Amino acid sequence: MTQPIPMVEIWRGDLLESQHMGHAVVCDADGQVVESWGDDEKVIYPRSSCKMLQALPLIESGAADAYGLTPEHLALSCASHQGAAIHTDRVQVWLNDLGLSVSDFRCGPQKPSDKDAHEALVRAGKEPCQIHNNCSGKHSGFLTLNKHLGTGSEYGEVDHPVQRAARASFEEMTGETAEFYGIDGCSAPNFSTSVTGLARAMARMARPSGTGVRAQAATRLVDAMRAHPDLVAGEGRACTELMRAMDGKVAIKTGAEAVFVAILPEQGLGMALKIVDGGTRAAEAAIAALLVKYGVLDANHPMARKRMHGPILNWNGLNTGHIRISPAFI
Repeated sequence: MTQPIPMVEIWRGDLLESQHMGHAVVCDADGQVVESWGDDEKVIYPRSSCKMLQALPLIESGAADAYGLTPEHLALSCASHQGAAIHTDRVQVWLNDLGLSVSDFRCGPQKPSDKDAHEALVRAGKEPCQIHNNCSGKHSGFLTLNKHLGTGSEYGEVDHPVQRAARASFEEMTGETAEFYGIDGCSAPNFSTSVTGLARAMARMARPSGTGVRAQAATRLVDAMRAHPDLVAGEGRACTELMRAMDGKVAIKTGAEAVFVAILPEQGLGMALKIVDGGTRAAEAAIAALLVKYGVLDANHPMARKRMHGPILNWNGLNTGHIRISPAFI
C-alpha cells in the first residue's frame, strides 16, 4: 500500500466530522519490518522525534563523560520540554558548568508552554529567552560536544562538525542516506528518512547490537528517557504521561507535524508514525493505540483512554464528541 490509511476519527454527536490519515511502521532489532500501515517508504522529516539519534555523538565522542553528564542531562538532550523550572533550572546549571551563557545558544527564544513559567515571566516583566526554547536541552548537548571538539561557535550549521556527526549517526541508525534536510524550529538541520528508516533506528536504540560505544550510548540515552519522563516533555504532555503509564519500560518521543516514535527495549522493537495532516492529537492517539496493541500500555489506563477515546469538550464543559481509533488502523 502506498497511500496513507485512516488512523484516527473525530466524532461530533453521531457524525464522523474529521478523519486523520497516516503511515506507521514497527521494526525489529534486525531492521526488518514487523508490521506496517500506509506507505512504509514514505519520506518524512522526523523533527524532534529523532533527538536521541542526534545525541548519540555526545556520548560516543567522550564529551558526556568528560563533562560529567548525568542521566538527567542525557534526558534533557533528548527533550522537547515546555520551559518549566524543572527544565530551565537544569539547563542553566548545565551552561554554567560549561562556562557558557544563554547567548551561546543558537536555538532562539521561545515563550514557555508551561503556564507557571510563563506567568512568572509576565509578573517579572521579563521576556522569554533561549533557555526557554523547548530544544535548549538538545542544544546544551550540542554545545557540550562542540566544546569537547574545540570547533567553531556556529554549531547549528549543516556543515559544522557537530551536525556532520549528528547526520552520520542518523544515517547509520536509519540505514538510509538522507535525501533532504530542512531547518528545524530550533534552527538545527533535520534530516529526512522513510517511516521505515525511523522505525528501524528506534529498534536499534531499543536493542543495539554488540557492546561497543554505539550500543552503550544508545542504552544510556534510552535509560535516561525512561528514568526521567518529566524532563523529556512535562506535566500534561503525552510523552511524559504515557511513559509514566508504562512504568518506565518504554521510551517515546514526539516530533512536530505529528511524528511519533517509540522504543521498546524488552521487545527489541521500534515504532514510527506520521499523521499526514500534522494533527498532534491524532499522532498521540495513534501511538497510544500501537503501544496498546503491542502489550506495553494498558488500554484502560487513564492516560491511554485520554489519548485514544478522550471526550471533546466545548467552552462550557459540555461533551460534544470523542476521539476514536479507526477500525482501518487497529
